[in-house]
Amino acid sequence: MLVIDSHLDMSMNAIIYDRDLTMSVEKIRQKEKNDPYSKPKMLGSNSSGNNTVSLPELRKGEIFLSLFTILATVKNQKRGLFSSSDIAYSVAHAELTYYNLLESKNLLRMIKTKEDLHSHFNDWRKHSDSTPLGFVLAMEGADPILEPNQLKYWWDKGLRVLSLCHYDENQYGYGTGVKGKLKPSGYKLLEEMEKLGMVMDVTHFSEQCFWDALDAFNGDILASHNNCRSLVPGVRQFSDDQINAIIERGGVIGVALDNWMLHEGWVTGKTPLELVTLQNVVDHIDHICEISGDTEHAAIGTDLDGGYGKEQSPSDLDTIVDLQKIVSILEERGYSQPNIEKIMYKNWLRKLEQTMPS
Repeated sequence: MLVIDSHLDMSMNAIIYDRDLTMSVEKIRQKEKNDPYSKPKMLGSNSSGNNTVSLPELRKGEIFLSLFTILATVKNQKRGLFSSSDIAYSVAHAELTYYNLLESKNLLRMIKTKEDLHSHFNDWRKHSDSTPLGFVLAMEGADPILEPNQLKYWWDKGLRVLSLCHYDENQYGYGTGVKGKLKPSGYKLLEEMEKLGMVMDVTHFSEQCFWDALDAFNGDILASHNNCRSLVPGVRQFSDDQINAIIERGGVIGVALDNWMLHEGWVTGKTPLELVTLQNVVDHIDHICEISGDTEHAAIGTDLDGGYGKEQSPSDLDTIVDLQKIVSILEERGYSQPNIEKIMYKNWLRKLEQTMPS
């Protein structure tokens, strides 16, 4: 079945982790296991030799379209990659250049307009073996946007989806793990987003920033990779009130596959891996569907290889190809074929069609 994944940090894996994503997952794993100085280890990640995503696997898994991120966050308190906005800005351009290079090799296709979206979908259905993988450019954390007036520059580069914050605090507001309100520059950035028609990703907002942003922003919203707090407690998850608010705004929520968002108290290397499976992922899909009363707002937003690897992913997932196992789990739980298609790709396809410029 076709799949759309709404959150993959592909260029971060290439630029920061030095992963050649044109290689198979298995070849990348072997390369990293044989290299004691591999980048993931140097950055403190547990994912060296445990990656799950590459371009060949996306094709094999029928993941014909994804939201690929630019991720270059500034260090503040406990999290972040770089020491200044200038460096984040520069690395963001390196990540964008990587995507552009893969486009020039006919491996990727950036989707910027409705026409692009329709053409890509039709091409994939007719010629899936030869059609490039499609991606919509997103930015996770607005640190590389040096000031709100710079947003038009990024729009012209193809940016269509933006989350203002990641972890901790930045110049626009407060993200996961900290408390605080949306900042004046955050309100200004939302104004610029609304003028351009850019979609706001509400993932990673602090609770107060989430509500501030929803009140201030009249454009389209989505949640690229978020789960349900009532199933797994924690500020990284959405409360039922937040889920309801997203549904009321016509948003779609991509359910993430990071184990600490799927199992309460998860500790990588200590909690038995077999305690988390793709059944846990479907539990969160179920919950969103129960709140909405339909299947219009639940989807897939894996965040696979988002700073972790197989050691922190569901035990029955070896690579991203295994997203296809979700189809049979949904069937076992009584979902109809049309509703399964909505969850696997049609909800995201509809949302992108609604929000892409002509």
